[in-house]
Order: sequence, then C-alpha cells, then structure tokens
Amino acid sequence: MAEQQNNDATLTGNVLFYKSPEPLNPDIHGALGISAIPSPHSFVAETNVVPLTVSEFPAASLSYPIVFIGENYMPVAAMGLSAGQNVFVSPEGIFKSDSYLPAFARRYPFVFANDEGQERMILCVDTAAPMVKSSNPDVPFFENGKATPYVENAMQFCSDFETERRRTESFVGLLRELNLLSPRETLYRPQNPDGTPGEPQKIAEYFAIDDKVLNELSPEKLAELRDNGALTHIYAHLNSLLAWDKLIALTIERNQVPVAVN
Repeated sequence: MAEQQNNDATLTGNVLFYKSPEPLNPDIHGALGISAIPSPHSFVAETNVVPLTVSEFPAASLSYPIVFIGENYMPVAAMGLSAGQNVFVSPEGIFKSDSYLPAFARRYPFVFANDEGQERMILCVDTAAPMVKSSNPDVPFFENGKATPYVENAMQFCSDFETERRRTESFVGLLRELNLLSPRETLYRPQNPDGTPGEPQKIAEYFAIDDKVLNELSPEKLAELRDNGALTHIYAHLNSLLAWDKLIALTIERNQVPVAVN
C-alpha cells in the first residue's frame, strides 16, 4: 500500500490530488469556472488509496477493501495493488460507473483550507485542475463579482465533508481506545510459467479491526457500539476485506498478468 496521504487542508500543507490550491477570490479568479473534459477522473488514477469518511463505509465496502493506514490510522479505500495505479480508473480517465466514488475525490477541485490566523475555513480551488478553465467555462465561479450557485454548493459540500472528517477522527479514536486495530497483511500467489503456484508475495500491509478482540467486548460495550452506530461501520469494514479478491482480479485484468489468489 502507498504511504499515508496528508488529509489536512491547510494553506501551507499538501493535500492528495491538489497541485495549486488557492483561496477562491473574485478579484483573482473572476474569469475561472468549470468545463466538461473527456477524462474527468484522471486525477484519481494517481494513487491506489483514497481517504474515506466513516459514513461512507457501507457504500464503499461494496467496491473496495477499506483499511486503516499510517500512524493516525487513516481509513482509505484500496483501489490498486501498487502505488500510482488505480484499477478503477480507465486509461481514458473514466471512473468505473458501478463503483463508489469517495467524497474526497468528488469535492475536487475544491477543498477547505484552515486559516489558523483567522480561525476560519477558506474555500480553495486547484487552479491546475484540468477542468478549471479561464476561457468561456461551462459553469463560471462568479457572476457580477458574486459566487454562483455552483460555488455555493461546493462550499456546502466541503463543509459537510469537514463535519464527516471530524466524525471519522472520533470513530478512529474509539477504535484505538478499545484496542480494536491490529496489523494485517494481504498476500497473493503468482503463477509460474508451467502453471504451478509460485511463492506467495505480500501486496499490502495495513491495520484492520481485530474481530477476535471485537467479539471479546462486553455485551454492554457492544450494545453501546450498536446504539451509537459504530457497529454498523465496523462490520462494513470487516465485510469489505472480502473485496481483496476483486481488487486482485481487476489488477490481473489491467496488467494481463496471470496470478492465483493465495
């Protein structure tokens, strides 16, 4: 798996996908807007993991393994077996229509940045995004110096995302408090030219919920997790781990390299 991506929207930090984020300003970006492009999701092809919020677990679990990575146990959707390859994005830059597109990607090219000096969130736009145009955009960002409904909707989406991001931090904190996260790895076995199974190879290291520890929780704690909704997301994560076989199969199809699942 790729190393943990930075999920902090700070003016001075780096955020996955964003190359030139700038605070949206009518004086500077008055001519900018969004236009349809042939490959709208090519930016997602740059990574094999995309961050998720906890509310997305049930939907995302139908498409991807949901795993936790890095020191902060960031939950992500695993979309490829190697860094830089996302098998859910076609070579033409089109996302698989039958798969869930995480909100982290859907908000692009917008993102909230934390202006610590003013203690506020600022809506930014990646001016390097291929869909951001300055010449006759399909949907402008501003009209008569005022934000268009498109920008207002983007601001609301980013605001909702921030709320869910904080909920996700609380959820991960709960998992840590209960010692539910443990290291795990996924293997695959390549096929030798003569058709015999090759040596198993490790394709991913990550953290996952330990179902043994989960099952040893007291009935009262399990009832608490059920009542606060955490148990639903825990089981969505555990069920999603069955999707490793799907991810391996898609990788075989993309690379045309025959392997057998261990």
